[in-house]
Amino acid sequence: MSLGRRQVAFAGLAVPLALAMSGTARATPGRKARTLYIAGDSTAAQKYADAAPETGWGMALPFFVHRDLQVANHAVNGRSSKSFVEEGRLEVILSSIREGDLLVIQFAHNDEKVGDPSRYTEPWSTYQEYLRLYVDGARARGARPVLATPVERRRFDAGGVALPSHGEYPAAMRVLAREARVPLLDVQVLSLALWQELGVEESKKYFNWTATEQDNTHFNPPGAVAVARMVVRELVRTRVLGARDVRRIDEVIPESWITWPEAIA
Repeated sequence: MSLGRRQVAFAGLAVPLALAMSGTARATPGRKARTLYIAGDSTAAQKYADAAPETGWGMALPFFVHRDLQVANHAVNGRSSKSFVEEGRLEVILSSIREGDLLVIQFAHNDEKVGDPSRYTEPWSTYQEYLRLYVDGARARGARPVLATPVERRRFDAGGVALPSHGEYPAAMRVLAREARVPLLDVQVLSLALWQELGVEESKKYFNWTATEQDNTHFNPPGAVAVARMVVRELVRTRVLGARDVRRIDEVIPESWITWPEAIA
């Protein structure tokens, strides 16, 4: 299935903004430029002016990586590991990914939709089978696949305990990562711990809570920055990236650095 202009035109759009914040993009002598691709859903995706202040964590990721590591954000709202493939979106990534590049894969939010056969996958069978397509496709091209468990929603019980919401999908991804020897970023565990640390009220400041919307799934700029920081720290912990690949891990990222482009019709 072909992709519309809006769907592909802004892949990696956050990169120019990140470079603008750090000066002209020039490759460091002796270092090979690489690209970090993101395949995922709305929690990571590029957002547009009509959705502000909703922010995908992929929009903030470029602020934390060196200018020689470009970010190509292919994550799209509403997609599962299955629908992303069936719509030809993985094929688009695999047609451009090169040896030495990285592919970060985060799905589950929409794989969980039992009532939608175009998106639903079963954790221990079809979910793992579709994820293997990403892993094998990247490896076949000399790129490195990286699995990321889904970031947690904001859910608390009456006693203020943060609750997991992704069922067996994170466990299924962890098992696949071990079997396929793929680096795993355990964003689900880390984000759940962060929401617990912040608590019921403070955690609202990281999600898309506005005067008209109470969204416990999608992030605002502070939330996107927090999750992107989490992702980068995991990339370093798993030795997918080295210390010289990252920057600003412990620095404050101004909200003004996040921008929402106008959508292309």
